[in-house]
Amino acid sequence: MDMLSRLIDLSRLQPALDIRCRLEGAFHIDHEATARGSVPFHLVLGGNCRIRTSAGHEVFMQSGDFVLLPRGAAHAIIGTEDAGPATPFKVTHEGMLPLRENAPAETADVDLLCGHFDCAWGSSTLLLDTLPDVFQASLIGAQSEETLKMLVSLLREETAQEQPGARTIVTAMCLALFTMALRSRGAASLGTPGVLPLLTNPRLVKSVMADPAHDWTIDELADLSAMSRATYARQFKESAAMTVGTFLRDLRMMLASDLLLRTRRTVADIAAEIGYESEAAFGKAFKAGKGLTPARFRQQFS
Repeated sequence: MDMLSRLIDLSRLQPALDIRCRLEGAFHIDHEATARGSVPFHLVLGGNCRIRTSAGHEVFMQSGDFVLLPRGAAHAIIGTEDAGPATPFKVTHEGMLPLRENAPAETADVDLLCGHFDCAWGSSTLLLDTLPDVFQASLIGAQSEETLKMLVSLLREETAQEQPGARTIVTAMCLALFTMALRSRGAASLGTPGVLPLLTNPRLVKSVMADPAHDWTIDELADLSAMSRATYARQFKESAAMTVGTFLRDLRMMLASDLLLRTRRTVADIAAEIGYESEAAFGKAFKAGKGLTPARFRQQFS
């Protein structure tokens, strides 16, 4: 399994659509900060709008854009024009989703899907914590415009018609679109360190994902990547914004969190599975990273 698929799989992301918005003119819709383990996202089906976070960060969104707030920051959806009185809106129901609108479909400035991902806290950190506070990607850049139009059309159709199985189709498509957004940003983020740029370097990715539980040395990883030790260490840190040791530690903690939540295996068994020689050494490392012992983590978040 490739690195991106593995990280998404470990994060156990469960998408859910909350509401569809068709808006025009001046509007301002507040979204409160979400609880840990709930990650809001927005997908622009057509038109444009802005997102402004409580910290004052603002991004412009247009058709085909996918925006995720990995740390669940409070934010507002606002129109592209500040001038003029706010246009009142109503909330009705259209198909499987509530519909917030102040304009008919043919005149709306933006057609927006709003939702969230529920994720396994502790198993998603390596993926989500390395993303910016506002993660934005254009899906038009990720696929052909024709493919995106087809996906958006299918999303609209499934959410509006409420056919049998529609919710399963829609949630699966949301996860697929998020994956496309990550892949798109990974390919476009050269020069911006993080986990996503690491995806674009097949030699580095292949080495660290070969066997995360193995007690790797830099020399062994460099040999796998056909690089010198110094070149490998430098390129990895420049690409991932962390050392190889930090990445492997975080990946092992991610694997351990998943096993603690998903299975009833003993802590000692999990410690051995992810490459620790003793349960005590694993417990110390896990508590340093998560703030909880493995047993307490399992009890609190299972």
